[in-house]
Amino acid sequence: MIQFTVYGEPVAQGRPRATMIDGHIRMYDPKKSRDFKKYVKLVASEHRPEKLLEGPIFLEVKVYKPILKSFSKKKKAAAEAGQLRPTTKPDVDNYVKGVKDALKNVIWKDDSQVVDLHISKWYSETPRVEITIAPLEEQQQALSI
Repeated sequence: MIQFTVYGEPVAQGRPRATMIDGHIRMYDPKKSRDFKKYVKLVASEHRPEKLLEGPIFLEVKVYKPILKSFSKKKKAAAEAGQLRPTTKPDVDNYVKGVKDALKNVIWKDDSQVVDLHISKWYSETPRVEITIAPLEEQQQALSI
């Protein structure tokens, strides 16, 4: 099992941008998304397995968004305790897209290997993304113990 934390404000995958170069349309990631992917890749490379994971993979991504400044003390306490969860945009799947892209060729060969995916959004005074990766059979064994 591989576990690591990417500290800092989580960034959701932005919509691809397009530009025209020599009469050809070129698609690219917005700068914020591109920078976040590079950061995730850097952190993940410290936990890189000797050999890229093969076969089906379990992936858990916990997104901790910053607590809003407008929250009252009571609301802040509820948010930190996990009783108040973010229901605002961006969607959880947009957070995981960037993470999966960043982990390709660092932890696994291809995103399509992820067959069991758990994503959740929380509030925290310490914004971050917690990532857990395991080969599916290893994860299933851990759950049956």
